[in-house]
Amino acid sequence: MAETSDKEISAMIVLDANYILRFLLNDNEKMFLEAKNVIIQENCLILNEVMAEVVYVLSGVYEMPKDLISKTLSQFIKLENLSTHEPKMVLIDALKYYQSKNIDFVDCYLCALKEKYTVKSFDKKLKKCLKPKKRS
Repeated sequence: MAETSDKEISAMIVLDANYILRFLLNDNEKMFLEAKNVIIQENCLILNEVMAEVVYVLSGVYEMPKDLISKTLSQFIKLENLSTHEPKMVLIDALKYYQSKNIDFVDCYLCALKEKYTVKSFDKKLKKCLKPKKRS
């Protein structure tokens, strides 16, 4: 997200997981249309915690495959009027890790932050993801 003033941030609409899910799943026409109007027409903010909940629900409740979750949410995040706290590419990278690694989305998000921050963990799977790639 580019530098955003407090005034610009306060004018944004923060979306919760249920709102995003109704938009993505189109399983309730009335809620889908309301969510679509807001998500397409307004400046919206997606919190990282909300994105993690969306991934959790799509995977656990709807049993959506990881590759479909990754593809769907990557496309969703790219909508121009949606903002995130970290650059969108961090969430997109986290979704790529989620698709290819056997770790949960929050750990994938932490792994995607490894270029910007030092991430410490005792979790063996996450630590493996955090290791720098070997150059050939």
